[in-house]
Amino acid sequence: MDWRAGVVYQVYPRSFMDSDGDGVGDLDGIAARLDHLVELGVSALWLSPIYPSPMADFGYDVSDYEDVDPVFGSLESWDRLVAEARDRDLRVLLDLVPCHSSIEHPWFREHPDWYIWGGDGDGPPNNWLSAFGGPAWSRHPQTGRWYLHSFYPEQPDLDWHNPEVVEAFQEVLRFWVDRGADGFRLDAIDRLVKDRELRDNPPATAPFGLPLHPDEAVLEPRYSRDRPEVVDALAALRAAVGDALLVGEVYVPTARMAPYLTQLDRAFVFELLHAPWEKRALRDAIEAAAALRGRPGAGPAWVFSNHDFGRLSSRFGRENERAAAVLLLTLPGTAFLYQGDEIGLANGPGAQPPHDRLGRDVCRHPMQWDASEHGGFTTGTPWLAAVDPAERNVAAQREDPASLMNLYKRLIALRRDLDPSFRVVELSPEVLTFERGSDLVALNLSSEPVQLPSGEVLLESAPGALTRGSLAGHAAAVVRSY
Repeated sequence: MDWRAGVVYQVYPRSFMDSDGDGVGDLDGIAARLDHLVELGVSALWLSPIYPSPMADFGYDVSDYEDVDPVFGSLESWDRLVAEARDRDLRVLLDLVPCHSSIEHPWFREHPDWYIWGGDGDGPPNNWLSAFGGPAWSRHPQTGRWYLHSFYPEQPDLDWHNPEVVEAFQEVLRFWVDRGADGFRLDAIDRLVKDRELRDNPPATAPFGLPLHPDEAVLEPRYSRDRPEVVDALAALRAAVGDALLVGEVYVPTARMAPYLTQLDRAFVFELLHAPWEKRALRDAIEAAAALRGRPGAGPAWVFSNHDFGRLSSRFGRENERAAAVLLLTLPGTAFLYQGDEIGLANGPGAQPPHDRLGRDVCRHPMQWDASEHGGFTTGTPWLAAVDPAERNVAAQREDPASLMNLYKRLIALRRDLDPSFRVVELSPEVLTFERGSDLVALNLSSEPVQLPSGEVLLESAPGALTRGSLAGHAAAVVRSY
């Protein structure tokens, strides 16, 4: 199987493995745990941002795009990680943040024309709103001018209508490709290009289609995001990386995603991530995304958890976490697995006072490697406490054939042999079913057992889940030649 159609494992570097006892994960810690990824059978790892940053948004406010933040290591640490990954036939993806930089990036002082400004009047130049709530404009205290920030005020938006910005990011991409990056996850890419005239967004007359901050939801983001000109900007990024994998965080409904896939290889399916555990919502999200077409080989990136939106086990419930794993890892294309999902790590309590202003600490707790107090994550005091290492950890689940982690291993291995074809079929009102060639994937979304057609059982979500053709409630199975 081409690695691009395999499984990508998201590593949140602060929380994966601490090698030096300072309580924060780092690149050398990641390198020391790569054998876990090999054991799972994933094809690649994606690192959330590792660049120097004031950490106003935990690395998504970049102050230098061509270096590593000392909390994570150095460029030499990156080189060692890439070499260790290569030795294990693992690809490495970086997180690129091209929509905005940190306000502390030298560019903001040295190249102010690289950013979006709205004059020096008494109020903001338009009614645009931040994704995190409140106006998307702040007055620069030194100049009195208004600057745009689609997210926090510490994250001024770059002007992608300026060719110097385009050239600067092409250089950034080439720097990391030359240093071993196999591809990039592109952050907030639907917000990359804005209306040149900075026109007001009209009032929203229909739901956006994905969850938004209540402040932002009152307007239709016609001019502040998802602009047609974004395709040209993406083409420039593509030109810089050649065939390296480009995965877009395109936070728009699937119906508006096709133009992005003319340049990107994958785009995350957020309608599936946000769908309730209900047949029609899941089926509609899957069918719409599976039908997407773009550049040769382009398609959806399936995801149920990440560092922003919380964990699979918390969203769907313990009773459904195994069936959800079956669904994620039997869909065609590329699946993204967030660190800890394979052991059933749930959202934690976060921290008081919180580190993250939006409350996302709850889904960023450290990885749990063993049953010790800090889960084997650090020998020091962790930046966030472990959630439940005595109940869920890699070491214990490795030894248990019926564990969730071993289910993930079997699913990833099975995934390599599934037929590339895909078709949703209707067999029962309570069961979501689709075909991968002669194999049937079935998820029982009810609490009562249901009958499935007979066939060779390739995989059950739990031992005994499919017995004499009866699929238990909240269970899933893969059946061949049914």
